[in-house]
Amino acid sequence: MNSLDKMLAILNGFNEDNLTIDVNQAAELSGSSRPSAYRYIQAMTRSGLLTPASGGNYTIGSRVIELEMLKRENDPLLTAAGNLIRYHAEEMGINIMLCSYYGDKVLCADLAWTDHSIPQIYKAGRAMPIFKGAMAKVILAHLTKSQLKNIYSWSQDNIAENGLGSSLEEFTDNMKEIRKAGICITHAEIFDGLVGIAAPVCDNEGRVLGSVVFVLTGERTDKFSKDELAVEIRNIATDIEQGILRNKKFHDAGPVVAARPRRFKI
Repeated sequence: MNSLDKMLAILNGFNEDNLTIDVNQAAELSGSSRPSAYRYIQAMTRSGLLTPASGGNYTIGSRVIELEMLKRENDPLLTAAGNLIRYHAEEMGINIMLCSYYGDKVLCADLAWTDHSIPQIYKAGRAMPIFKGAMAKVILAHLTKSQLKNIYSWSQDNIAENGLGSSLEEFTDNMKEIRKAGICITHAEIFDGLVGIAAPVCDNEGRVLGSVVFVLTGERTDKFSKDELAVEIRNIATDIEQGILRNKKFHDAGPVVAARPRRFKI
């Protein structure tokens, strides 16, 4: 890694269970000496990516929070989907989640949680498993053959472990079936008792940007027609895509660029 990569690798130390890092942790994360890690920390502190905390620790800086606000206020996918998923969640009484694809991970971008019989287990910004769950599988299924080939070469063990194929051919065939269906339905793949019904959200050239997904219990799923739910989730995805195209900021800033797969670390 070059110096910039080493410095930015320090940010990988932050997660939901760990909100601070010290110089020793920074040195381990960056693969650098303590003096080098300290210089990296100071550079990130000056830029606002980190800020000092107690006990010689550092935590997430103000610039990260500012960038997150800018992202949420100006991202065409989020602005197109926000009101839509809330309207349909209220109308149907079903929880709806919007996910974004970033090449090496799927993130929960937004959610409308109206069925409070299910604890709100998802949060905006939370990373989702890339090889399980309807929200991720429907995204994978809409990548190109070359993208799937790259993903398989990097992650074939994870793909096999999650039942997506023990060979490249089997993996691509499984993705082809999901793509043909236009939706993906999974049962209890991430949380026990929960069903996900997802459809892809694509740009105007058909490149996948993310997905929209119903999250409901198996018991409630049985009270609906799965065909009707499939139609509804596809219609919501289509409405989001049309909203992106109508968004003035979208046209002013240029099109949303679908992410390219990167090496998976999960």
